[in-house]
Amino acid sequence: MADHMPGIKLQESLQRLDDHEKRIRALEGDVDTALHKKPSRNRQGNYSGAIGGVRFILRNGFYKSKKNQASIRKELADKGYHYSSQAIYEALKILSKPGGPLVVLKEEGRKVYVERK
Repeated sequence: MADHMPGIKLQESLQRLDDHEKRIRALEGDVDTALHKKPSRNRQGNYSGAIGGVRFILRNGFYKSKKNQASIRKELADKGYHYSSQAIYEALKILSKPGGPLVVLKEEGRKVYVERK
């Protein structure tokens, strides 16, 4: 019986390690797939965060005419989205990529954003 003890301990340790890995994946998601998976484009109902705020005011027709970052930040604040200029800039950058819902243009050396047609 003493000969089987190291094997039993090893098996218990491996089982415990496997259980820990499963719990970590459940809490954090599968890191490998999360890092290599493209973000879902079907996020129409999610208006959380800076990107969500920009999409929310887009949905409500705010970008029918050209808007600069200062007016966008003011509109977001009026709607309860209080984010730094950097966070809003990053959201605008993401949403104005090719195929995104916004277009970025340069006017008088400044970027303006308008709804993509």
